[in-house]
Amino acid sequence: MNRLVLHNVILKPYEKESSLVSLCARKLRAPCKYFRILKKSLDARDKGDIRWVYTLECADEPISETPPALEKISKPAPRVVVAGMGPAGLFCALRLLDRGIAPLVVERGKPVEERAQDAALFRARGVFDPESNVQFGEGGAGTFSDGKLFTQTNSPLNRAVLDTFVRFGAPPEIAYLNKPHIGSDNLQKIVAAMRADILRRGGKVRFSAKLTDVEIKDGKLSAVFLNGERTEADELVLAVGHSARDTFELLLSRGFLIEQKEFAAGVRIEHLQEKIGRAQYGAGYAGLPAADYKLVSHASARAVFTFCMCPGGVVLPSSGEEGGVVVNGMSDYARAGRNANAALVVQVKREDFGSEHPLAGVWFQRKMERAAFAAAGGGYRAPVQLAGDFLAGRESYYFGEVRPTYTPGTSFAPTDAYLPPELCAALRAAIPDMNSRLEGFSAYDAVLTGVESRTSSPVRIVRDDTLQAAGREGVYPCGEGCGYAGGITSAAADGLRVADAIAKKYA
Repeated sequence: MNRLVLHNVILKPYEKESSLVSLCARKLRAPCKYFRILKKSLDARDKGDIRWVYTLECADEPISETPPALEKISKPAPRVVVAGMGPAGLFCALRLLDRGIAPLVVERGKPVEERAQDAALFRARGVFDPESNVQFGEGGAGTFSDGKLFTQTNSPLNRAVLDTFVRFGAPPEIAYLNKPHIGSDNLQKIVAAMRADILRRGGKVRFSAKLTDVEIKDGKLSAVFLNGERTEADELVLAVGHSARDTFELLLSRGFLIEQKEFAAGVRIEHLQEKIGRAQYGAGYAGLPAADYKLVSHASARAVFTFCMCPGGVVLPSSGEEGGVVVNGMSDYARAGRNANAALVVQVKREDFGSEHPLAGVWFQRKMERAAFAAAGGGYRAPVQLAGDFLAGRESYYFGEVRPTYTPGTSFAPTDAYLPPELCAALRAAIPDMNSRLEGFSAYDAVLTGVESRTSSPVRIVRDDTLQAAGREGVYPCGEGCGYAGGITSAAADGLRVADAIAKKYA
């Protein structure tokens, strides 16, 4: 087969993708029989000349890339328990099956279908289930998000993650888009399809099954306890997510080495999506995707950045414990909502924790979340303030054009009531600075909703070169919750990495 890669193939926003065939033919000066898109990105730096930029592969025969089959273990399969069904746990389980190991996958929450109902009830009426919510349940916290798959890690496993998502129903474009996203509506279907595949291939799945203890004998795992019931196990994958605070306490009490880990905290900021689009694209361009942004400010001693920007999305109640308010952002695939929102967060340093205790970062998060709950008057209402009033140091009393999307409701309250002074000072310096790069970012009526506290795990469960927990053979800390990832793609890739490490042990 003859193949040729073409770079910098340009389409204008009003041109159809089907015209790529003729563009390739003109560049090649020969018919282009088969082609596939390797990369697609939007170049909007010049608002007068916005363009799609493609990298294409052309060939004279049909193009197909079949990944090589993974080597399966030859010895009797070990008893593997995967604790947690977020990206790390799901991808680890799928990879173990590819390697000839059928795991028991356990999740403290509910199946994604029931979990979605519980999350909807929380949004509508403030009825909170501590074991089935945005933090806990099949699919993990990322299921109720924009489903971004962009990652700054450069792992060779990232491609396998994207291909796996496509195999289970994600839009094929995620394999080549520069900023791929799936959308929360699609993610819920994909997660259910992954579970069905695990069961079809011989894996076992248990819901409402909480890891309540681990049994270590002579430095090696011998059993796990699920809801207090003992289950023998040779290997345990800890893919518990960054909100499994009770699990962190359990592991610390059992002698696991846990370190503090810095994270970021702040608020969600909402603008009208139309105004973000105008700031990013100008006017007159139809057919462009909902505009996004990513901003960083060093206007103060602490870095401030936007994170998990959700075009056309909503601010979501994301509490994982009773008596605390946590917010996150969510978009469906269409990104068709009236508002844009993003986490606007400040670097939190270890010295802010006020203690050397391994779980001091957890306590720091909890303090902000409970303060936000109290500031809004309880009932899981969220405290909100207009950006203009926050910058001026005065209280808010009415909304402008931007209306908050958070449900079960909001109450006006100063951001200073729940964020520490150092974080508020950094935000006051950063918002005008960011406005210099994105016009309208500091708009008076932009809405700040708090508290965005679960950006990443505040702990790291130390593991060695074999990916096993230090001094605890047979236990594999995995994914974002254990401190080894920072998003859906990197968490899924870490799940693949851990599965390969287990297979290597028994090869």
